[in-house]
Amino acid sequence: MGALSKKIEVVLAMDIGGTYTKIGLVEKDGTIRGKRVFSTGSKHSFPGFVLNLEEEVALLCAKMKDKIKIVAIGIGAPNANCFTGQMEHPPNFKWGDVVPISETISSLYKLPVVIANDANAAAVGELVYGMAKDMKHFVVLTLGTGLGSGIVVDGKLVTGANGMAGELGHVSVDPEGRKCNCGLKGCLETYASVTGIKRTVFELLAELNEESTLRSISYESLTGEIISEQALKGDVIALKAFEITGKLLGSKLADTVAHLDPEAFILSGGLSKAGDILLGPVVRNLEKNLFAAYRGKVKVYLSPTESSDAILGPAALVWQERK
Repeated sequence: MGALSKKIEVVLAMDIGGTYTKIGLVEKDGTIRGKRVFSTGSKHSFPGFVLNLEEEVALLCAKMKDKIKIVAIGIGAPNANCFTGQMEHPPNFKWGDVVPISETISSLYKLPVVIANDANAAAVGELVYGMAKDMKHFVVLTLGTGLGSGIVVDGKLVTGANGMAGELGHVSVDPEGRKCNCGLKGCLETYASVTGIKRTVFELLAELNEESTLRSISYESLTGEIISEQALKGDVIALKAFEITGKLLGSKLADTVAHLDPEAFILSGGLSKAGDILLGPVVRNLEKNLFAAYRGKVKVYLSPTESSDAILGPAALVWQERK
């Protein structure tokens, strides 16, 4: 076979979120050869998801099948255990307590699978392709339907004894606070996530009399983007919701600094798209709650990665392992 006809090696990368799943074909240098986004169906059945996935992968590969060679599959998913290959007790899913996702997809495509918690995958993506290329100690937080986190220490992902390290979304803000889908009360993700800020908005609407465009929007129709847009326009309720979110998130990041002494936090996911409206209160409250030795030393960045490019994390898992 001539050099010109040699197929391009790619990873089939999957980022499975509570609302949307992103899939794509990614080369070793991070070049994305194609990508698709579809509804996860987290409140429906896992077999139903697998059927949808098959259809979407077929559509993704249809025009490329003669040009590419898929060498492996990388998966980022909530509560995914890198040791067992299973999603274990994912709080925002109705797929069961233990979901054999790695085994199912490996059998389906007859390819090796590398899997990690979605936020852990995002952290490796930032390390390999993103803004953490020159860092050795950092934490990535994915602020989407829930709150995920990936911890990198000395250039290596922290997985823990049971493969489940880095669940900052389930540290307690208030032991008697909001009920979380995980069964606990007052988890950080019930406040600092798209779902959390929606809950905050509706609490504020009930408590305050200020005029707000958000009063005319139902809970089901409200999105993080809408809250961000209204905050940018000066909506009092939206701005207060971000202030509350930033206060709680900043204080918990300060706790994390005391444990890890990181160079930086990188915020990604839907809520991070609010930009300085979120970043301002987060940084102020981080600094306010830091032990003096850390003040002024820890950076907080917003990841510039587009939501659909979340596939770079799962792809990086594979390419890093194949070095």
